[in-house]
Amino acid sequence: MPDAVVVGAGPNGLAAAATLARAGVHVAVYEANATVGGGARTDELTLPGFRHDICSAVHPLGVGSPIFRSLPLEQHGLEWVHPDVPLAHPLPDGTAIVLSRSIDETVASLEAVDARRYRRMVAPFAERWDDLAAGVLGAFSGGIPRDPLLVARFGVRALLPIDVLVRRFGGKRAPMLLAGMAGHAITPLSSPFTSGVALLFAAAGHAVGWPFPRGGAQSLSDALASYVRSLGGEVRTGARIESVRDLPAADAYLFDTTPEAFAAIVGARLRRRETRALSRYRHGPAAFKVDYALDGPVPWAAQDCHRAGTVHVGASLDEIRAALHAVHRGAAPDRPLLLTAQQSRFDPTRAPDGSQTFWVYGHVPFGWTGDLTDAIEQQLERFAPGFRDRVLARAVTGPPGMEAKNANLVGGDISNGRMLGVQTVLRPWKKLVPYRAADPALFLCSAATPPGPGVHGMSGYNAAQAALRSLRARP
Repeated sequence: MPDAVVVGAGPNGLAAAATLARAGVHVAVYEANATVGGGARTDELTLPGFRHDICSAVHPLGVGSPIFRSLPLEQHGLEWVHPDVPLAHPLPDGTAIVLSRSIDETVASLEAVDARRYRRMVAPFAERWDDLAAGVLGAFSGGIPRDPLLVARFGVRALLPIDVLVRRFGGKRAPMLLAGMAGHAITPLSSPFTSGVALLFAAAGHAVGWPFPRGGAQSLSDALASYVRSLGGEVRTGARIESVRDLPAADAYLFDTTPEAFAAIVGARLRRRETRALSRYRHGPAAFKVDYALDGPVPWAAQDCHRAGTVHVGASLDEIRAALHAVHRGAAPDRPLLLTAQQSRFDPTRAPDGSQTFWVYGHVPFGWTGDLTDAIEQQLERFAPGFRDRVLARAVTGPPGMEAKNANLVGGDISNGRMLGVQTVLRPWKKLVPYRAADPALFLCSAATPPGPGVHGMSGYNAAQAALRSLRARP
């Protein structure tokens, strides 16, 4: 019999299992899908030989994650691919803003008036990335930050809406660069904590890059599962769990699931107030994703875009602001902010010779059933004229399709809960240890817990640390 059971083999579930197994706990992992990974999976979605990431694709918080960096994942097949530059953001004039590993190159792509402001805002966090990541991503792990002052300085800025932070700049480029990164939270730019998202991504870009696993996101998940097995852990796929009674007896149960699924599986083992708190948890806007098989590279007008693994598409700060505001009003934007990735330009294992994969998503309302494909392609044509002529095949995945591929993406919500207001940090309930139920054997370890969405595994790590403390405290 296992000492601990993990339900769900996404990055957080696998990180929790790895943390427990490394501490000498016998772990069994149960995954409903045929392969591990949750949102970090890869498949041939368009044509044979074209390997597309099903949900997450580029992992700045993965390569910079305290838990992933502490595991020997390279010995289990993981290889990070670093593009020439992490991010480019094209402009209508045919140039692009660049987020480079070098802050010097980054500020050279901004207006001169903002060079010093950007450097002073981002460099202190990039230079202390390991301390920052441990303090911010591990804020609820139960430990004391290595550098409390650094984390406090970050927290003061992180609380601000990005609309407030960008007022410190005199030009247009730095605000656009930061707004594009804040857009990953799928939250209006007037929302608190959006500055934290942008600054964390910017610091990661300079410190550790925005790489992706060779062969696809599946490679990261497979490496984690391999590590767990190497320590004697069990990882079972095709094992859908409907009730805690379907699981073997164990001292701890950790769930990489939505709060709703957690409540449904454990049932009466939750207290009434916990069930009420989970029922009030709210999901946010959704992703509408298109995967492309192309007969060649995306024909970006801005040359710097050809050097980037990730490209954000939004013509101005006002356009980005309007797109994000629209989805929170319940409408699909006419000109969506696009988050795109062109992994095959730097990883030839992703597509046949001479061809390319291209990963794109825009934002739509929760559960939206319309088709954003035309709006996405019109937006791409503005910055990559002739894009449609390169398309060999496309795989379109709206919010219902996102949920069908991964049950944690309810209504297409790739953040596993809206990143708005107090729920940004106090999720899924208001507890000092947000991973633990009143029942000392029950823990939630999904992205519905701090630090929230992203392929970093820290929700799983933090929950596993709470589980270990509970296990050690028992007779």
